[in-house]
Amino acid sequence: MILSRYERMIARRYLLPGRGEAFIFLVAGISLVAVMLGVAALVIVMSVMNGFRAELFDKIVGLNGHAVVQGYGGQLRDWRDIVREAQATPGVTGATPLIEQPLMAGFNGRVEGVLVRGMRVEDIRSNPTIATNVVIGSLDRLQPGAGTVAIGSRLAQALGATVGTEISLISPQGPATPFGTVPRIVSYRIGAIFEVGIFDYDKAFIVMPMEDAQTLLLMGDSVGLVEIDTVDPDRVGEILAPLEAKIGASGVLADWRRLNSEIFEALQVDRLVTFTVLSILIVVAVFNILSSLIMLVRAKTRDIAILRTMGATRGGLIRIFMTVGTTIGSLGILAGLILGFVLLYFREQVLGFVGLISGQQIWDPSMRYLTELPAKTDPVEVAGIVLMAFTFSVLATLYPAFKAASTDPVQVLRYE
Repeated sequence: MILSRYERMIARRYLLPGRGEAFIFLVAGISLVAVMLGVAALVIVMSVMNGFRAELFDKIVGLNGHAVVQGYGGQLRDWRDIVREAQATPGVTGATPLIEQPLMAGFNGRVEGVLVRGMRVEDIRSNPTIATNVVIGSLDRLQPGAGTVAIGSRLAQALGATVGTEISLISPQGPATPFGTVPRIVSYRIGAIFEVGIFDYDKAFIVMPMEDAQTLLLMGDSVGLVEIDTVDPDRVGEILAPLEAKIGASGVLADWRRLNSEIFEALQVDRLVTFTVLSILIVVAVFNILSSLIMLVRAKTRDIAILRTMGATRGGLIRIFMTVGTTIGSLGILAGLILGFVLLYFREQVLGFVGLISGQQIWDPSMRYLTELPAKTDPVEVAGIVLMAFTFSVLATLYPAFKAASTDPVQVLRYE
């Protein structure tokens, strides 16, 4: 919008308070603050939800892969053939055999439900989700036959165990006796403690060499499933379609969408609902801009009439009041972006402060899955929020601007 010199001067004067116009300026200031808060809330919430989804996806996929081949009856006897077929499939970047079994773990009278995972030693050390999150000990201590395991940090806290202590794993699969099956209790030394950042995993996971897991669970040479990674998790179904046809008789292929559909669908619905609700804040804010401009037009009716008699065009008046409204909206958008990014940067400190004031734990890992509040800002989404807020601000200026342009100077100045 190109303004002439006098139009810029008048728009600048209308943005500043005049005598007897403090209330109009107050409403305009409230409008600016409302736009700022609406934009900041949208940027913060959408960034947090994006970060939550991305962090949850990275952690879950980092431990479970993009897809898994699960054996019938919990066992895959021809897992080597499946691994070879998977690695030969275009688009597959890795295939990892492993064993997963829920058991019980005990230490000094404390007993916790755990999920034992057996993996090849080289796969344990090359898995970034585990290898880069070791807090105590070393994965080098995990060797087949050494009786050493790695456990999650929350599980270690619950049991009161640490590196070097021994925990007992209780397996229901034991020798048969005349009185029934006797559970097997095997002791393992803790060689490392890791914290991947997902509460449920850190509270339950025990990782051990695959050979030890096969011995513990009496599985012989079989495994429970094969974890598969692809070049593109969003195209996992298309990539693994040829493999699914080849392994139909051995097991069932399930991708990450099917395994975690409830969590990610719930996140998507929450994201949409939250965006819609917070967008209403911006709509309310632009209504404040509309009301402040209407009051400004009524207060400046005599000035508008004089401008018209001096040669001001209807288009010029429209541009003046649209500039005033869009300037308020633009300043609010800019302030909202700054506020949103600052709060995102200091989000952990803000959570701590709110928790200190309220006396409650705002971010409970046992309920939120993740240990820390994540955030991931999407530039495209931020641009969309800015465009939406700016468009609403422009639309809010149209009625007052056209109302000002339609002022009849003869009627206004008849009795002057």
